Amino acid sequence: VQLQASGGGLVQAGGSLRLSCTASGRTFSSYSMGWFRQAPGKEREFVGASSWSGGSTYYADSVKGRFTISREYAKNTVYLQMNSLKPEDTAVYFCAASYGIYGTSGGAYDYWGQGTQVTVSS
Repeated sequence: VQLQASGGGLVQAGGSLRLSCTASGRTFSSYSMGWFRQAPGKEREFVGASSWSGGSTYYADSVKGRFTISREYAKNTVYLQMNSLKPEDTAVYFCAASYGIYGTSGGAYDYWGQGTQVTVSS
């Protein structure tokens, strides 16, 4: 599986962005999908994840209520809708795929996208 993330950019605090992650292959529906981020000088952190069916999602406390993950199976794409963005959301965002149950650790994921930069100005 190859993952291509896109949609990052520069936005003012309080604004919104939607990230996309498109997967190659025909088994997209078999994978749990996760989003992670890494800010400069910091470790990669879990943002949120979706089960393979999309029926279950889980978010980090720092983004709960502001970020939403959804999946569009016809396009092999998972989205991360980010609202009420804060400067502390600035990071490179990565999508990842797990051929199994989703988790909050990067080690639970088998495939990674290349990352897309999100910058939130104050």
